[in-house]
Amino acid sequence: MSMKIKYANANSCSLCLQSSLSVDNMLRFAQMVIPKYDIYERLGLKEGTSIFYQNVAEQIVTDMIKGGFYIDFVENLVRIDREGLMGRSYEFKGLDIVVDGLINEGYSYDNVSGLFYENQEESISPSWGRLKEGDEQRIALLRLDIAGNSELVRSNPRPKIEKAYNDIRNIINKAVISRLGRIWSREGDGAVAAFLFGSIEKMAVYAGIEILQEMFFYNRLQNPLDTPINIRLGAHIGQVSYSENEVERLKNDTVKQAFVYESLAASNALCVSYNLYITMDKIVLELFGDEKTGKGCKYRLYKIGIEK
Repeated sequence: MSMKIKYANANSCSLCLQSSLSVDNMLRFAQMVIPKYDIYERLGLKEGTSIFYQNVAEQIVTDMIKGGFYIDFVENLVRIDREGLMGRSYEFKGLDIVVDGLINEGYSYDNVSGLFYENQEESISPSWGRLKEGDEQRIALLRLDIAGNSELVRSNPRPKIEKAYNDIRNIINKAVISRLGRIWSREGDGAVAAFLFGSIEKMAVYAGIEILQEMFFYNRLQNPLDTPINIRLGAHIGQVSYSENEVERLKNDTVKQAFVYESLAASNALCVSYNLYITMDKIVLELFGDEKTGKGCKYRLYKIGIEK
């Protein structure tokens, strides 16, 4: 999957490598992103042939762009520049120009995860402009379902249903996207949101709490239907294999488990998995009820007005 990177930005990366690393280290860092990367094969040269710094650097950057690994490569350089590698420090000259180049290409940088993602003022996609087919990542998930959806649809005029459900979509979008999350699936009566950047456990939980609070006031002040709209939320975290195909994304075990936690939630409550709540700060955990067990899962519930 070739990437579109402007020549000036690719050239800045090449100059950064040339001025900062030996040929051996250039290849070493390239192989951290593309295992078994062979510069001689890429240049069509016999192994052991002398190669100029410039040729190595330019070829590495070209191959990273063509293979769709350029952002991964830059992230690796940033991480090594900050943390070093195996006890040794490295200083990359001009790395700030390389990072600025990516930002000018339409990406933002997340200091918590050390990853670049699409600037969501310009684009919002399920992959954050980063994930490729089959990429494995630790992702927090938030599943939402409207309880009694069929009855609501039967007992209310279609224009009112459409307005209410559009309002709910807007509430979900605001809570999720403002926390760098993405909507991975949207059904008539529910949605699945994913969180990859920042403190993802908190992002998923806070998004769920905001949705519940917004729905609390919506039911009392804006709901056009004859009855309150009750929702259930489930949050879980784990490894997920990304797919561009929505159906394939939902087949992940971690995603399926988020549906289980949603089913364990009471109406107008957020159910969080053990994997997620063990990472919570004490002050946040105190908002939730005591640990419960159901369907072979440990979980806790948040509900507006819950008493400890």
